[in-house]
Amino acid sequence: MTERRKYIRLDSVFPVQFRLLTKDGKCFVSEWMQGFTCNISKGGICLEINNPKSDLAEKIKEPGMKLDLEIAIPLSAQPVNVQSDIIWVKEKEGQPKRYILGLNYIAMPLHHNKRIMRVAWTKRLFAPIALGIIVILGIGFALGSYLNFILIEGNRALVDQLVGIVQDSTVAKQIVKQINKDKEELEIKLHTLKNQLGAAVEERAKLSEKAELKEINTTKRLEESNRLIDKLNKDKENLQEKLIALQSKENTVSEDLMRLNRKKATLEKANLDKMYQWLKIHQSPRTGLVMSFEGDGDISNWGFTYDQSLALLAYSNFGDFSRAKKILNFFDKKAERAKGGFLNAYYVNDGKPAEYAVHSGPNIWLGIAIAQYTKMSEDTTYLKLSEEIARNIMKLQAEDTEGGLRGGWEVEWFATEHNLDAYALFNMLYALTNKKEYLASRDKILDWLLTHTYDKSDVPIKRGKGDGTIATDTYAWSIAAIGPEKLEKIGMNPERILEFAENNCAVEVDYKRPEGKSVKVKGFDFAPNRHVGRGGIVSSEWTAQMVISFRILADYYYKKGLIAKGRSYEFKADDYLSSLSNMVISSPSASGQGESCLPYATLDFVDTGHGWTTPKGRSTGSVAGTAYTLFAYYKFNPLELKQ
Repeated sequence: MTERRKYIRLDSVFPVQFRLLTKDGKCFVSEWMQGFTCNISKGGICLEINNPKSDLAEKIKEPGMKLDLEIAIPLSAQPVNVQSDIIWVKEKEGQPKRYILGLNYIAMPLHHNKRIMRVAWTKRLFAPIALGIIVILGIGFALGSYLNFILIEGNRALVDQLVGIVQDSTVAKQIVKQINKDKEELEIKLHTLKNQLGAAVEERAKLSEKAELKEINTTKRLEESNRLIDKLNKDKENLQEKLIALQSKENTVSEDLMRLNRKKATLEKANLDKMYQWLKIHQSPRTGLVMSFEGDGDISNWGFTYDQSLALLAYSNFGDFSRAKKILNFFDKKAERAKGGFLNAYYVNDGKPAEYAVHSGPNIWLGIAIAQYTKMSEDTTYLKLSEEIARNIMKLQAEDTEGGLRGGWEVEWFATEHNLDAYALFNMLYALTNKKEYLASRDKILDWLLTHTYDKSDVPIKRGKGDGTIATDTYAWSIAAIGPEKLEKIGMNPERILEFAENNCAVEVDYKRPEGKSVKVKGFDFAPNRHVGRGGIVSSEWTAQMVISFRILADYYYKKGLIAKGRSYEFKADDYLSSLSNMVISSPSASGQGESCLPYATLDFVDTGHGWTTPKGRSTGSVAGTAYTLFAYYKFNPLELKQ
C-alpha cells in the first residue's frame, strides 16, 4: 500500500492539553482537557484521548471541527500553542471511550515545529541514553526524596521541641505562681503572728510590773504569758523556715524557668524563621500568589486577596522585595477586576477568579500593603495602584451622606473593620503624598466611627452600623489603626477597649494537635463563645492582632513614664504570643517540607460567629495566622507606617 502521509511519523508521546473549537473558531468547551500524542510528523500529530464526555465525543466527529492545542515539550519551559484541523477520528478497537484523532497543524511556526521534531528524533535515536538519564534521575529523585524526608522530619522535630519547651515553661510558671501564692499566705500569717507576739510581749511587760507589786494571781498569768510567747516564737521560726524553703524552691524553679525561656526563645526564633520560609515556598512562580489555606481540599488552590496583602506585607517587612513585586505585578497587570475593584479571591495556579464578590476590606488591605511596600522599598512604581484603590473607596464613601464606608459595592451593610482599614489607608497615603483629599476622607471615617460604632456606655465598639455584635478584631484594630493617643483625644479609653476584649473574648482551650497530643492554648476567640454555643476557640490571627495592640499600649505608657502599666501590657503580649507557640504545626504538604506554620484556629470547620466557618482540617496551614504571628513577634503594626 502506498504511504499517503506527507511526512514520516515518529513514535513519540507528549502530554497535550486541548480545547475543542467550532468551525468558526469559538470554544465548544472552555476548560482544558488532557490527551497524549501517539505519533508526530512535521505536518501534524495523532492525539489519543480517554473517556471524553458523550457530547464531546460526538462533536469531534463533525466535519470542520478544530482543536486548540498546548503541547508540552519535554525539557522545555514553554509549551507549544497551535490550532489544528481534525482530519479523522477513530475509536480504539476493543477499548470503548478511547479515541485517536488525526490532526493537521494550522500555520505552525517553523521554530516550534523544529523544537517538536528535534525532541521526537532525540527520543527515537537516543532511547538508551534517555533510559540511562531516567535511571540517573530516578536515583537523584530517590536521593532527593530521602533528603526531603530528613528535612521534613527535622522540621517536625523542631516544632515538637518548641511545643515541649512551651509546655515545660508553662508548668514552671504555674509552679512559680503557686510558690508566690504560698509565700504570700505565709507572709500574711507571719505578719499576724508578729503582731500577736508583739502584743504578748507587751502584755508580759505589764504583768511583770504587777508582779513586782505582788498583785494577786499575777505570777500564774505571767507564766501563761511566757508559755504563749515561747509558742509564738516557735511558730514564727517554723514559718520563717517554710518561707526560706519556699524561697529556695522559687530560686531553683526560677533558674529552670530562665533556662527554659532561653531555649524557648531560640526555638521560637527558629520556628518563626521557618514560618517565613513556609510563606516563601508557597508562592506560585507562575502568578506570584500564595495559597491561603494549605490542607483544606475545598479551597486549597484559593488565594484570598486579603491574604495576598498579608503575604505582601510579610515579604516587604523582611526586605524580600522581589517576592513582593510578584504579588504586586499580578494585581497591577493580570488580576481580573469587577465594579469597585479587585475580587475577593483568585486561583493561585492560574490567577483566574475563584470568588466574584468585591468587598471593601480586601481592596483596602491591598492598598495598605502597597503603601507599606512603597515606604519600605522606596519604590513608587505601584503607589498609583494604591491611590487607584483609595479613589474607588472614596467614591463608595461619597455615596453615604455621613461619610461611612459600606462593605462593598453590591451590599448595604457597614462594618467597623472596613472603616478602620480605610482610616489607616487614608492616613498612610496622606503621609506618602501629602494630598489633603486623603486627610479629609480619613476624618470623615473617624466621625462616622464616633457616631455609629464607638459606644462608651455599653459595648465599647460595635461590629458595624446598627450591629452591637462583639468582633475581637475591631478592638485590636482600633488600637492599631487609630492609636491610643488619638483614641483618648476623641473620648475613647484605649485601656477599656482592650480590657473589654480580654474580659469577653479571651479563652483558654484544649487544642488537639495533628499528632494527637492535647495542649492548652490561651488566646482570643473571634467572638464571645457564649454567643455562638460551640465552646471557645482560639484564632491565631486575631490573637496575634491583640498581641500587637498590647505592645502598642505598652509603648504608649512607657513614653508617658508609666513604667509599671507599660510592663503589664508587655507581659500580656509576651504571654499570649508564647501560648500561640502551642499551635505551631508542620506543613502538611509534600511541597511544604514540614516547614512551620499556624492553623487558622484551634477547631476546624466551626462557626466563627461572623458568618463564615474556620477551614477544614486540623493540619490546615493559614497565611493569615502565620503572617500575623510573624508581625506580632517582630513588633510590626501593618496599620501604621514606620517612621
